Amino acid sequence: MLYFQALSNLIAQSGFAGLTLGNVVMLLVSFVLLYLAIVRGFEPLLLVPIAFGCLLVNLPLSGIMDEGGFLRYVFFGTEHEIYPIIIFMGIGALTDFGPLLANPITFLLGAAAQMGVFVALFLATALGFNIREAASIGIIGGADGPTSIYLTMKMAPQILGAIAVAAYSYMSLVPLIQPPVIRLLTTKEDRGIRMDNLRPVSKMEKVLFPIVCTVASGLVLPMCVPLVGVLMFGNLLRECGVTERLNHATQNEILNTTTIFLGLTVGATMEAATFLTVATLKIIFLGLVAFMASTAGGVLFGQVMKKWSGGKINPMIGSAGVSAVPMAARVVQRMCQQEHPGNFLLMHAMGPNVSGVIGTAVAAGAMLSLLTN
Repeated sequence: MLYFQALSNLIAQSGFAGLTLGNVVMLLVSFVLLYLAIVRGFEPLLLVPIAFGCLLVNLPLSGIMDEGGFLRYVFFGTEHEIYPIIIFMGIGALTDFGPLLANPITFLLGAAAQMGVFVALFLATALGFNIREAASIGIIGGADGPTSIYLTMKMAPQILGAIAVAAYSYMSLVPLIQPPVIRLLTTKEDRGIRMDNLRPVSKMEKVLFPIVCTVASGLVLPMCVPLVGVLMFGNLLRECGVTERLNHATQNEILNTTTIFLGLTVGATMEAATFLTVATLKIIFLGLVAFMASTAGGVLFGQVMKKWSGGKINPMIGSAGVSAVPMAARVVQRMCQQEHPGNFLLMHAMGPNVSGVIGTAVAAGAMLSLLTN
C-alpha cells in the first residue's frame, strides 16, 4: 500500500501530471525543427537553439521560464533587445560591403525588395491584427531574424514566438521559396544576362562607408541607429585594419554566444498556451506572403533596371535584395549556373544582398518612428 502511495505521489509531482495536448504538439514541433536543422541543414545555428528552447519550455512543471528560472533571467537580453543588436554587430563584422560600393545602384534593389514588408503589413491589418502587430509581421518580409525580433519586442512582444519561427523558417527555406518566384518573373534569356566585372574598391572607401552610413542614416532616421549604427560599428572593426582581435571576437565568441542565448529564449516563448492559436497560423501564412512579395519586388525592379541599363543588369540579382546573407545571393548564382554555366553573378548579387540588411533595418526604424511617437 505504501508502495502504491509513493508511486502515486511521484507521478503527481512528475511532468506527466501537467502534460497537456498542447505541450505534446509543441514538443512535436520542436522535434520537427530539430530535424530540419540537424538532418536537412536548414539554419542549424539558429533553429537548434530555438527548437531546444521550445522543448524546454513545454516540459511541464520545470519552472525554467518562471520568475527565478534560468531562461527567465537569460530572457532579459531578448526582452530588452540586447541580443538582436549584438548579433547585428557580428553580422557587420562578417559582411563585405565591397560589392555594394563597387556598384552602388544595386542599393535600389535592396530597397525594392522591402516591398513584401508593406504588402504583409496591409494584409495583416485586413486580417484583424492591430497596426503594431501588423508592422512586426510585415518585417518578416525582409528575411532578417534579428530585426524581426528587435521590432517585435518593441511593438508586439506577445507574438514574438510566432514571428521568430516564421522569420527563421523562411530564411532557412530561401533555396526552396525564391526560385519559383524568380522563374515566374524572368525569362531564360533574362537569367542568362552576363554582367561586367565589378571595379576594385579601395580600403579608404571600405573604411569610410560605415562611418558615413551611420551618420547619414542616424540624421535622417534616428530610430534606426541601434541597428544600423551597431551593424556599421561591426563592419568598421572588420575594415579598419587595426582592431583584428576585436573583429575576431565579434565574428566568433561574441556572436556565437549571443546566438545561443537568443535562440534559447526565443524558443522559450513558444509555450503551448500562447503559441497554439489561430493568430499564429495567420502569422506564418503572412510571413510566407511577405517573403515571396519581397522576392518579387526585387526581381520586378531588377527588370526596370535591366531596361534602364540597356540590358546590362541581370534582373535575377534583385531577388537577393532580401537580407538573408549570403543565401539569397547563392540562390541567384545556383540558378544561373544551372541554366547558363560559366555565367558568374554571385558578387553582383551580393550588392543587393548586403544592402537588404541595411534596408530592412531602415524599414524597422521607419515603423518605430511612425508608430511609437
